[in-house]
Amino acid sequence: MQILSKIMRLLEYWGLFHQQSPTYERDTAHDYKAIHNPINTIKERATMTENREMLKNRDYTLIIDKSGSMAITDDDEEKVKSERELKNRWDSMKESTIALASKCEKLDPDGITVYVFSDRFTAYTNVTTRKVVQIFEDEDPFGETNLVEVLQVALDDYFERKTSGQTKPNGETILIITDGKPDDQVAVARAIAEATQKVDKKEELTISFIQIGKDKEATKYLKILDTQLEERGAKYDIVNTITIDEIVKQGLTLTQVLLNAIQ
Repeated sequence: MQILSKIMRLLEYWGLFHQQSPTYERDTAHDYKAIHNPINTIKERATMTENREMLKNRDYTLIIDKSGSMAITDDDEEKVKSERELKNRWDSMKESTIALASKCEKLDPDGITVYVFSDRFTAYTNVTTRKVVQIFEDEDPFGETNLVEVLQVALDDYFERKTSGQTKPNGETILIITDGKPDDQVAVARAIAEATQKVDKKEELTISFIQIGKDKEATKYLKILDTQLEERGAKYDIVNTITIDEIVKQGLTLTQVLLNAIQ
């Protein structure tokens, strides 16, 4: 009951139970700021509505990192000063991931696909939020960060469904929740670049990395995927990255996080 109560509070904080949520605009630094000017043009409003519609009729896949580094506890001065119990990365991302899964489930009622990976991976199809809660209860961090294997499987699955006409009209969003660099950084970049050659438009397939923890090298690598992939042979820029801290500090709703992935 305690974890469900926390999830409900987090969902409410992220605007899932509100009729309206604040709108945001993206600046050149990839940050978001609230739009306070009440005089928005009809075109701007139409674009926002169109973008929100892109979130519907779309498949969602969550790839959750449970490698050994997820057991690390990041130092947080404010938490130390307030003498609150420090959580490891796995526990810290639990509620955020469950809330994200709940939002995706609302947009994709037939169930989302979830992969949990370290050295190897486990796939779950037609997953509900309740199953994601169970995954966190059953799994513990261990092993390496073999992202390329699970990512390639997820990409191949999408294109196989596309070929057989089983994808949603608006395509698919893959959300990767991780704390560090993958074991084979070059292979991950190559897999994404090759996938862009198979899509018909940028919005069809998007990959959003949500980083947990404070690994600066991981942040640097993920930003390279976000900003330099086209320079390395990608047809489109289909990658977006953001950290859990950025989501909280900027007060982003889950809808904005998902919109961020396709813009």
